[in-house]
Amino acid sequence: MAFPTPPALLARTLLAPELETRSSTALLRIYAWMQLARSADNRILDLFRQGLIKGTVTGGQGNEGLIVPLALLADKATDVISFTHRGFGGHLVWSGHLCDHLNQYFANAGSPTKAREGNIHHGDPAARSLPMISHLGAMLSNVVGATDSQRRLGRPAVGFTFFGDGSSSTGDIHETLNLASLLSLPVLFVIENNRYAYSTPVSEQFSAGTELWQRAAGYGIEGFSLDATVDVATTARTLAAAIEKVRTTSRPLLIEAHTLRLRGHAAYDTCDYLKPGESEGFYARDPLPKLRAQLVASLGAPAVDAADAELSAFLEACVKISLATPRPSGDVAAMEADLFAPPAPALPWKPEPAAPAQLNLAQALNLALRKILTERPESLVLGQDIGTYGGAFKVTEGLLADFGRPRVFNTPLAESSCTGYAVGLALNGHRPIEEFQFSDFVTEAATQIALNAATYHFRSGAKVPVVFRLPTGGGLTFGSFHSQELDSFLLSMPGLKALYPSTPQDAFNALLAAYEDDNPVVLFEHKALYRRGRAPVVWDPNYREVWTPRLLRHGEDATFVTYGEMVALADEACAYFAAEYEKTFDLFDLRALSPLKLDAIEASLARTGRLIVLHEGRRTHGFGAELVARLTEKHFASFKAAPLRIASLDLPVPFAPELEQAFRPTKEKIIDRIAAWLG
Repeated sequence: MAFPTPPALLARTLLAPELETRSSTALLRIYAWMQLARSADNRILDLFRQGLIKGTVTGGQGNEGLIVPLALLADKATDVISFTHRGFGGHLVWSGHLCDHLNQYFANAGSPTKAREGNIHHGDPAARSLPMISHLGAMLSNVVGATDSQRRLGRPAVGFTFFGDGSSSTGDIHETLNLASLLSLPVLFVIENNRYAYSTPVSEQFSAGTELWQRAAGYGIEGFSLDATVDVATTARTLAAAIEKVRTTSRPLLIEAHTLRLRGHAAYDTCDYLKPGESEGFYARDPLPKLRAQLVASLGAPAVDAADAELSAFLEACVKISLATPRPSGDVAAMEADLFAPPAPALPWKPEPAAPAQLNLAQALNLALRKILTERPESLVLGQDIGTYGGAFKVTEGLLADFGRPRVFNTPLAESSCTGYAVGLALNGHRPIEEFQFSDFVTEAATQIALNAATYHFRSGAKVPVVFRLPTGGGLTFGSFHSQELDSFLLSMPGLKALYPSTPQDAFNALLAAYEDDNPVVLFEHKALYRRGRAPVVWDPNYREVWTPRLLRHGEDATFVTYGEMVALADEACAYFAAEYEKTFDLFDLRALSPLKLDAIEASLARTGRLIVLHEGRRTHGFGAELVARLTEKHFASFKAAPLRIASLDLPVPFAPELEQAFRPTKEKIIDRIAAWLG
């Protein structure tokens, strides 16, 4: 069904910064977009109350005087933005037809997110409008990364981020303001201060007399306050000047915009927390009626009435089309197919190194990073202490000296914002590789990895080619906060790929394979393997085979599956049983934890009828439980014995060497468990 042609007043989505903000023609254009946003928000609320829209709806009623002029002033061809719950007017200006946006609310077959994301949780990543998630503050760093990517590509972009008075208290906000200032990036940070975080007034959020814009000084950037409810023309001129300053100076700027929330937090909000007369005071400050009165005085009532009538007719025509659009099909196969971006073609790597070099696992990773930085101009390496120091485990040693700070750089102690920044870079075409000092610290970035990076493709079709390098595992007496295996923790969230190499050659191959993938890839690197022996490392044209298990030993009595540091222990155990008991096992190094490709293992299990799974992570909810469940579901009838699962104890990782040895699998414990199991 064809969408209605928008009124002529909506034909232009760009406002010239200086001349037009003073003209009646420009003000009428601003009014048209504000009025459409207000009318559509109100109509959406009505449709929700009729039961035609599900979930809930938030509204931007009262916020249009800020968001519409800003969206009109932005350069939609180059700038980066992420709107919040109050930004419906900005979505309308930035891209898409009104029918597209209504389809999103109806969650029908025409929804831009294929009905996978709720209501205003959408954007247009291809047009650099990044879809928000509900974790307030988490989108700022994505915008910072995408804006930096645009600048690195030579485009004079400005980034626009929004957050409310409530989310100004979150750590992500402070991390990202600091990061943008440190990197000197052209981002306009806008606080939408409507004086309430859901029902909590500003008096209960921060100390009396606090002005949020003054926090800018703490980050070495400029800030000021703006009342977006007084006069739309003044707001537009102020925003135009701010945008121009950010664009030309490439410095961030913080605006505390005082605005309104006329309808409460969401449709279910009763607003019974408001003081007597407070709501009436909000409506008295509403900038939309004031702008309309100004236009009536300058253009005459008939002209404004005609504009209103045309906008209303357009809105109702769009509502009619969206109501008639079919419901989504519920195609499970289609949803599962969109979890990951499609396989990317192999990159044109040079067949180097041509001669094998004897390297340990850390050196193999360094070699792979050098190859990537040399051959791939879109690559970046970032993380804490990875510059001059070369990383906590010296994996990045020498890279800064050889490739320079724009390509290899330290990040501040802010895992969440720095990871979100890497995600933003990836969304815009760069391919960052982020090193975490220890995998344990990934919990600080869980929202960015598991809810932003991992879900982008499913909910918006955007590719996020980023590699997260995680030094992981125990055995080195580092204690509970530097020794954990977090594979099952991360991979319980859909949308992440993961590799876990156990040899220098596999580590080299894994980094190349992860780098060229169009999805977020977690690369687990066991710390105890970094310098445990050397092996030949050479260019391997079959490097992508690292995504499949590798058969290390062939046997008849059981199928033995493991990965990471446990591979060496498993191999020793297999040798022991072959020599002492004449029992032989098919031993598989899993290598790829997501997606799991178990065909070869299943074929082995169908032949042996016995399954051993060994992993270093804790037993309860450990990754081995998933392996056992999947294989048992398909091959239960052919099992000759219950599967054997060997893992660490269900405890925090203890510190003393004797305690850690008792906590983790060891060669002796593995042999004892298998011997008892074999009977």
